[in-house]
Amino acid sequence: MAKIEILIPAMGEGITEATITQFLKKVGDFVEEEDSIMEIATDKVDSEIPAPQSGTIVKFLFNEGDTPQVGDVVAILATAGEDTETEKIEESAKLEEAKPQIETSLKPVPSDSVAPQISNKTESGTFISPLVRTIAVAENITTDELNQIQGSGEAGRITKKDILEYLENKKSQAGKLISAEPIATPISSGSSVAVTAHKSYEGENVEIIEMDRMRKLIAQYMLNSKQVSPHVTSFIDVDVTGLVHWRNKVKDEFLKKENQKLTFTPIFVEAVTSALKDYPMVNVSVDGDRIIRKKYINIGMATALPSGNLIVPVIKATDELNLIGITTKVNDLAGRARNNKLQPDEIKGSTFTITNLGAFGSTTGTPIINQPEVAILAVGAIKKKPAVIETPHGDTIGIRHIMVLSLSYDHRVVDGALGGMFLKRIAENLENFDTKRTI
Repeated sequence: MAKIEILIPAMGEGITEATITQFLKKVGDFVEEEDSIMEIATDKVDSEIPAPQSGTIVKFLFNEGDTPQVGDVVAILATAGEDTETEKIEESAKLEEAKPQIETSLKPVPSDSVAPQISNKTESGTFISPLVRTIAVAENITTDELNQIQGSGEAGRITKKDILEYLENKKSQAGKLISAEPIATPISSGSSVAVTAHKSYEGENVEIIEMDRMRKLIAQYMLNSKQVSPHVTSFIDVDVTGLVHWRNKVKDEFLKKENQKLTFTPIFVEAVTSALKDYPMVNVSVDGDRIIRKKYINIGMATALPSGNLIVPVIKATDELNLIGITTKVNDLAGRARNNKLQPDEIKGSTFTITNLGAFGSTTGTPIINQPEVAILAVGAIKKKPAVIETPHGDTIGIRHIMVLSLSYDHRVVDGALGGMFLKRIAENLENFDTKRTI
């Protein structure tokens, strides 16, 4: 018999903890190697922890909603070589599972003067820490009231500061939970945004939908980005007729030869990568008064999920990949993103992001920068349009495949000249695409 410790794995630079969102197995269960034991979530991505070996789960060291650190032991798995040993392990596991119930049954029943027990989660599933619950009990704050507090912590968690501010508001407003005036809701950057509580929907035929964890995070990131970076957006029309004809000509052969579907996205990634080499001051981030220039190019690609949320998997070192390599990475990351199979380090470290508005029929838009980057490119739908064609014999009108590129950039470090030249270079890379290129 051997006991195996199951740890919170390293999940990429900057990630130090993860919240246990759900146990997929229980104490006493036998699991096969690679079976998923629990789901965990960071501020970037949800993932699962698999069993490193086959065995029986003896103990969980944390509860659902707890946030252990990377490297912490979260469960004990026992492997057994003999049936008698297995029985002992399973019996021990059952006792371990029953232990909390036994301990609870031995506690004295609270008197009527004690405040009711506060759940460790809100109605939307957000974890409520023991400290917040203690304050709630002491101040006679009900679970219904906790559900109305907008948390400023990770994944919308209610912090000590949030509940104390709520208490102060409650006293100053004579018990009114919702003010008709805008109230300041803290966000992670330390600044705030005005949120107006609408009373007009009371009694109306409406449906109230709570944001899920990922939507709350996306909302917070978008607010942070607009507050951190002064956004400017430039636009350019691009004639991609030659590129469209080339792709239509080679896509079947590409699929047969490389077993990969050739979309426009890898071509856009290649064009942007080349432009970043020519204009490296767009491949930067800002740290106070310092500009951090990256000597590597990692392209993030915004990907819509079936849930309606958004995630940005990252293609690492695109400047070291050819079109086949980029295509393989794009298809793999996009597929696993839609099936919630990405690893945490696969959504970190991007230096520039592309978002494809054309996938939904939009011709253009003004994207929000993916912090801490300083620019983001939105790619519009490719449309057939009449256009002026310049020839040595004069101008003519023809039907061309036209798309609009829009570049949002951080005006703290990217001025109009740099932003305009960079955007024009991307357009030139697409318009001058080598249509004689072989695969």
